[in-house]
Parts: sequence; structure tokens; C-alpha cells
Amino acid sequence: MPKKAIQEPIVTEIRSLRILLVDDDSLILTMLTAWLEDTGYEVKSVENGSDAVSMLPDFKPNLVITDLCMEEMDGIALLKEVQKYNSILPVIILSGNADIPDAVRATHQGVFEFLTKPVDPDKLFHYVRLALARVGAATNIDFAPKIIHQSVIMANLLKQAQRVAKTRSSVFIGGATGTGKELLANAIHNASPRCDKVFMEVNCGALSEQLLESELFGHEKGAFTGAVRKNLGMFQAANGGTLFLDEVGDMSPNLQVKLLRVLQDGKVRPVGAVNSVEVDVRIISATHHNLEAATKRGEFRDDLFYRLNVIPLYMPSLSERKEDIPLLIGHFLGIQAEKEELEETPRFAPEALEYMMSLPWYGNVRQLENVIEQCSVLSISPIIPVSLVKEALRESENNLQTLAEARKEFDQYYLNRILNMVNGDIKHAANIAGYKMEKFEKLLKQFNIDSTNFRRCYDKDTAGDDIHII
Repeated sequence: MPKKAIQEPIVTEIRSLRILLVDDDSLILTMLTAWLEDTGYEVKSVENGSDAVSMLPDFKPNLVITDLCMEEMDGIALLKEVQKYNSILPVIILSGNADIPDAVRATHQGVFEFLTKPVDPDKLFHYVRLALARVGAATNIDFAPKIIHQSVIMANLLKQAQRVAKTRSSVFIGGATGTGKELLANAIHNASPRCDKVFMEVNCGALSEQLLESELFGHEKGAFTGAVRKNLGMFQAANGGTLFLDEVGDMSPNLQVKLLRVLQDGKVRPVGAVNSVEVDVRIISATHHNLEAATKRGEFRDDLFYRLNVIPLYMPSLSERKEDIPLLIGHFLGIQAEKEELEETPRFAPEALEYMMSLPWYGNVRQLENVIEQCSVLSISPIIPVSLVKEALRESENNLQTLAEARKEFDQYYLNRILNMVNGDIKHAANIAGYKMEKFEKLLKQFNIDSTNFRRCYDKDTAGDDIHII
């Protein structure tokens, strides 16, 4: 092997990169191990696929290099097992007697590269370098496994989030809609000492002020018209765990004051209650608004902002992490293939991939996922053309709700929530909504809502003692 190929600097911080070698030929295994270890990689070698699979959780490789033809479990079968373990872990397959169908089969399955033996060292190191650059040295699949990434910006963010997870500090997650703020909040909870306790979430912008107050802080029976049962509220229900306040920037000024009091005192007083209840809840909040600017405009309390913004994290938009797009595409295509039980996972034509990489993706990961699902369903070929991508994007833009449609959807959701809370009592529901009975009944008729569907029977002697979370 040429000496300069061994000494060539492949990537920075090589010592932190791990490669798993699999080959039933002990001579080849010894040779490849020597090459890679001389370059500075940490290498583990095994002679069969079963041992390789069992080693994945402990060794946590950044790359797998495997022979194609092996007894019991061949390279393609091993590739499938690796993808089950970690869908973005790259695999390079080597073969001494493979033909074109083998290479095509491996490519369709998602192999990073298919190389023939005898292996040229320079060529092997070239693809090793590319593969490791794709996933990055800092990728930790144990933290936030649902956040698919290879970009430096995401790797750095997840490093910060992983450190923060171990603390008790409140976390604020900023970022545009569709970037995955809820996924990050879940990951922080799952990596925290509270992981065995409950994770609860509420969208502060989706509920009226009165409903949100009851949802968060709870209420006593009879605290207001329609309060026919005692409600613990999310703070008490999440005691010992984590409460995720999504779109906290939409919270009304009155509720901001009450939330601030809970964060300061560690106690919550339900609506209508005399005494407060101690709670131990970690708060993770998020919004697509610029809260710092909102505080300067007087729209959001600065003292509450500082309580929430102890540890600020920012989810980048997809346009800021474009190198993640190929991985996300592969991930969503794999999900779609499994959902539709396809024999062959679809993939995008090169010009379609290039086009998708050039787009701004204003809807971020959520929009990308929707477009990929539509393309996968509508494509009559396993190779998705660029024309279908453009059609799906036009459909995605056209399907954006108008303001009237969004209001209609919210009104319907709001009415259902109220009726469910008051067990279908129209009079109580109308009072909560601030409508006269006649107008409220017309509203229900307009949305084709039957209040009797929300009526439940309770024993008069015991119903008042029931405790529910709305």
C-alpha cells in the first residue's frame, strides 16, 4: 500500500471515529484492520454478520465495512440490520465476485458505496472519508435518534441539548414552524433524570384563555360555569416530569402573570381553589415568535421571558442545514416504503435530488416529509422524476389554508373542547364561549355538531368526586 495513502489526513479528530469491519476471510480482515488503524481509526473486526449486529449497541460505529458474500448473513442482510439499528449509519460493501445485479440490489437497499476486491487502498480511503464526513464524528444515536442530521449546525445543537438535559434548568427552544422543536423537547426529557416520569405538552396558541388556564393550572368543581368536575391541570399531572409549552408566545398577559408565579414559587393554585399545591415540573417552552423582540414591544413579560429563557436553544431552518436534506429524504422514503409495504424502496432521480437541494423549504422538515410522501405514493416507477416533485410542491403550496379555513378549523376544535368539558351542556358551553343560546345553537348547527354526543352519565353521589384531566 502506498505510504502516503496511509498518512493522508482523512478527517479531523480521527481518534473519535469508529469503524466496524466484517469479513469471513481472516487475511483480508487483518489487512484492512492494519490499514485503518495505522491511519488512526478505532477498529473492531468480526468474521460474521451476527457478531457484527450484536456489537452495534456497545461499539457504536460511525461506519460499517462488510463483505458481500458470507454464510448465514450476507452483506445485504447485514445492511438491513444496520439500518434497523440506525437508519443513517453508512455501510460500504466489498465483494470479490459480485456482478451488476448485486451492485444494483445493494444500491436500492441504501448502501453508501459498493467496491470490488481486490480493494484499492486510495479508493477505499476516499469513500471512508466521504462516509464519515456524512455522519460526522459527533453524532450520538442514543440522544435524539428521531432527529436525522449530518450537518455541523445540528450536531452542535444536539451536543448542547444533551448537556442541558442532565440539569434542572428551564429550556427555551426557538425556531420556525416545522423545524422539529417538539422532537428536541422530547429528546431532552428522555435524556434527563426525569425520563421515567411523564412528558406532557400543550399548544398555548390553540386554546382560548379560559381553557388554557384550566388545562395548565386546573380548577375546582363549580369554579366557573361549566366546571362540573375537578380538573388537576397539567402542572399537577406532570409533577416530577416535564411540561412542554409550545407556542408560549401566544399566551395572554393574564396567564403570563400566573405562569410566572408558578415558576417563582414552585406552587400552583387551581381556579377556584383556596390553597396552592407544590409542584416539581421542568419547563421546556418553544415558539416561532421572536420573544426578545416581543418583550421590547411590551407584548410579552420580560420577567417571564428571563425565567423561561435560562437555556436558549435554536432549531435551524432546513435552509440552514441543507446537507441534511439527502439523509432526511432517505429516511422518509424508508418510512414510506415500510408503511406501504413496498418491495423496493423508491428513490429520487439525480436531477430531482438536485432540484430539492436548491429549494428554500419554507415549511421546513414538515413540508419536506409531506412532499416525499406524495411523490412516493403517486410515482409509478421506483425512480421518482423531478416533474413529480414540482407537481407535489405546487400542490403543497396550493393546499396552504386560507385565514378563513384556519379560523373554521379552530372554531370547530374549540366548540368540541367546550362541549366535552361541560358534558354536552349547551347552556354552560354558550356561557363559556360568550355567546347567547340562540346564536350558539346556530353555530353548532353550522359545524354539524351534536351536543348529545358529548353527554356522559355519572352517579350523582360519586360524579362530583371524579378527578379528570381535560
